[in-house]
Amino acid sequence: MEQPKIRSRMSRWAKRLECPVDEDANYKNTFWCNRDLIPIPEDRRTWTWQGFAGYWVICGINTSAWTAGASLLSLGLSATQAIGCVVGVALIAALVAVLAGWPGSHLYLGFTVLSRASWGMRGGFWPVLNRIMTACVWMGIQAYWGGQAVKIILRAIIGAPFVNLRNTLPISSNTDTASLISFFVFIVVFLPLPMIPPEKLQLPFRITFVMITATLFGMLGWSVHAAGGAGALMSTPSTLSGSALSWNAVYGLQSFLGAQASGCLGQSDWTRYARHPNSALFGQAVTAPIFIVVTAVCGIIITSAAATIYGEYIWNPLELLLTIQDHSLSPAARAGTFFAGLGFLTDQLALCQMLNGISTGMDMAALCPKWINIRRGCYILTVIAVVILPWNYVTNPGTFITVLSGWSVFISPMTGIVVSDYFLVRRGEYHIGDLYLGDSTSAYWYTYGFNFRAFVAWALGTGPLLPGFVRAIQAVSSGNGWDHLYQISYIYGFIASLVVYASLYVVFPQERQRGTSPFMLEFHAELIGSADRGSDLEASGRIPDQGEKCAKS
Repeated sequence: MEQPKIRSRMSRWAKRLECPVDEDANYKNTFWCNRDLIPIPEDRRTWTWQGFAGYWVICGINTSAWTAGASLLSLGLSATQAIGCVVGVALIAALVAVLAGWPGSHLYLGFTVLSRASWGMRGGFWPVLNRIMTACVWMGIQAYWGGQAVKIILRAIIGAPFVNLRNTLPISSNTDTASLISFFVFIVVFLPLPMIPPEKLQLPFRITFVMITATLFGMLGWSVHAAGGAGALMSTPSTLSGSALSWNAVYGLQSFLGAQASGCLGQSDWTRYARHPNSALFGQAVTAPIFIVVTAVCGIIITSAAATIYGEYIWNPLELLLTIQDHSLSPAARAGTFFAGLGFLTDQLALCQMLNGISTGMDMAALCPKWINIRRGCYILTVIAVVILPWNYVTNPGTFITVLSGWSVFISPMTGIVVSDYFLVRRGEYHIGDLYLGDSTSAYWYTYGFNFRAFVAWALGTGPLLPGFVRAIQAVSSGNGWDHLYQISYIYGFIASLVVYASLYVVFPQERQRGTSPFMLEFHAELIGSADRGSDLEASGRIPDQGEKCAKS
């Protein structure tokens, strides 16, 4: 008697813990579907061109773009050559963002669901798991830098007592007491943000856009004025020449492009909220390249000018603000660093939610739609980001960071497959309802739920890059063929997988490869009791139409 009671109690709790369903909704949470995975209904498509422009301003003004100059100059490039590379990166990233985001703004589906069409209903979990793993680490790293912004603010408010706060942690911890306190303050400040639905984030992001833009140009004006110019770095010549310089420039370009890879891959997660199909184009094609370039150029100038003031090159803007406070706690310095820290705090909050929280929350929702939605997935992500102790990767960079920076080896082929599937294979035609059917009735079931074409294309886009990738991790690169191929890893992976994937469909065409059918909520989202529906239809002597056939599970 006890076991039935336990089962009944567990069943009730499982029901209570299911994701919320909209009032009067004509769908249910299933293994393939919940509110955050269905095609976005019209009343939730709220993002305008201004929202997407602000999105890319926030993405452009971040520590990765800011410190791009450091990585490029360390490869032997001059400042002007580094700026030229950044322009190339910005233009390529804009093009990829437009292509990867186009399906979302026209089908109102995110990357998570679109992956089912290209990889298969079960195979679609592979790219999702890849994104989850990388996002967990990057969420932790971005949260750590958010904690440093909090540290700047607290030092500006409290002054010397917090600046000189005694460190009670051992050296092996790779952090200090003040940074640890600031990190958890950032986490607490971040926690309410996932409560805001993605369709209502435009206003907070607009506020962030204004604050971080003011911070960037404020620091630029201060540094140039205090140094009496842009500093010596802007006129320093390149330290290499010939083919060595050319290959390093190519490697720097693709490395910086790889840093943009994950954001470009998941563009559909945001463009599906577009009010009009072309709402995202201005932000992707105009705002994105402009602010990626502006941020990198300003980062070089600010670092160059600050070196004149402090005698050392400090590429990370947060570390520069901490250095300012170490040298002076005058009222002017405290006020300036407070507002700059506040600008970076809002930017880090937005980045954690935009580049990690929303996309990864939806990826996690795909793993267990009945009990995980975007909001819950984001909180799970936050817990993991804390558990991995991200300060170990930031303050003690080693092989792990090298692996992360080269993760575009695996991401770029996935981007090529998504673009190829939409533009070349299906030409925008999808049986949307079949993306929620978990058996052989789905057009995207392929072989036991896996599409071999995607896996072959991904393997051919990734495999040849692995020798150079491993050599880079082991720091034994010598400029041989494998090393050079790895130096163009993003470009090779994207193009190779795009071409191979489309070619395999020419050689091995798929039934219902093209054609459209709608997502009918009353059928597709339920996916239960289909046998009863089939029996009723058979008993009535009526032949089900195409929409009803697609609805069967």
